[in-house]
Amino acid sequence: MPLKRFAEEPPSLNLTPMIDVVFLLIIFFMLGTKFTELERKLELRIPEVASAETVVPPPDPRVINVYRDGTVTLDRKPVTLEDLQKELSAARREFPAVSVLIRGDSEVRYQRIADVLSACKQAQIVNVAVAVRPTEQEGSTR
Repeated sequence: MPLKRFAEEPPSLNLTPMIDVVFLLIIFFMLGTKFTELERKLELRIPEVASAETVVPPPDPRVINVYRDGTVTLDRKPVTLEDLQKELSAARREFPAVSVLIRGDSEVRYQRIADVLSACKQAQIVNVAVAVRPTEQEGSTR
């Protein structure tokens, strides 16, 4: 019994959605242009202010390094714990949401890290992070 073969239609590309999008974009840009023209024609004088503060992005976190010998640095400058507390207090007054990243050597005494955390608390820094590095264990499922 012979099988009937249907004539396959060649693939076609439907351009209707693409044309719709192009027309919508044309309308959007035409209206946008019209609104900017209307804004330029407004006879409006914007009020002036004497002191305008610019909106500034939050500063990068302050980095505190605690080295193996107990040396403490704030942004790569050696500081004492008293100076650290003063610097952080000044930074907090300037920008209340200042953050601190503490990076301590794995061999440093924990007491030194606790002293740095105490200085942060005295400076009323609330956004404190402690940097750690994950161990490289093969086959670990943690």
